Amino acid sequence: MANPAAKAYKTTRLPDLAFGFFEYRYTGAMSGTLRERTLLPPDDPADMVRLARGLAEVTAPAQARLVGPDGSQIDIPVELYGVLRDVVVALSEGTAITIAPHNTMLTTQEAADLLNISRPTLVQLLTNGEIAHTMRGRHRRVLLRDVLDYRERTRHERRRILDEMVADAEEDGLYEATATPKRTR
Repeated sequence: MANPAAKAYKTTRLPDLAFGFFEYRYTGAMSGTLRERTLLPPDDPADMVRLARGLAEVTAPAQARLVGPDGSQIDIPVELYGVLRDVVVALSEGTAITIAPHNTMLTTQEAADLLNISRPTLVQLLTNGEIAHTMRGRHRRVLLRDVLDYRERTRHERRRILDEMVADAEEDGLYEATATPKRTR
């Protein structure tokens, strides 16, 4: 006999919103359960390549829309259109894509994992004021936006420094000065 206290959950696909990416568990209220998902490139990328070329020819769509299998349509924001276009391009080039939901408020470990650094290194960045954070009791919390901004700033700074090093090497003629290596065998 079924336990009357147990809640019955019904998994429902929403055809005009989901398109196979998200599943929702209906409990009487709308609560989304998102999971990390990795998409592998297709065995035959011809269709994906054709789609990527078609998307490359589109210049700033007035309003992008998703069309479901049943013909239903929904307008999508420009940012989402850009992400979908990037996914198609990556898959057409044979690259796998992982879609992972993130909270907008991260623990220090989640932020460190996102930056691919250790948690103590992240705490040092927070303490030095390089990334903004808040305290929840004794625990530090970091906004996803601040972590992504820091990552972008450091990428630009690394690129700028590398460009300076290349310019200095060119100015000093280091690219023209090649020595014949000594034979070691």
